[in-house]
Amino acid sequence: MFGLFKSDPAKKLRKQYSAKLEEAMQAQRNGDIRSYSMLTEEAQALWAQLEPLERAKQ
Repeated sequence: MFGLFKSDPAKKLRKQYSAKLEEAMQAQRNGDIRSYSMLTEEAQALWAQLEPLERAKQ
């Protein structure tokens, strides 16, 4: 019953991950390869945190 009000940490991480990938794509389109690589690295770090949570769900 009280689980209804708990936030899902995987959902929050997935949203951050998607936002980082979107930012990276925009940086790449603008020709800013340095920012693209930094944002992609940050997205990979978020994925490393997200992946175990996704596996635990299944």
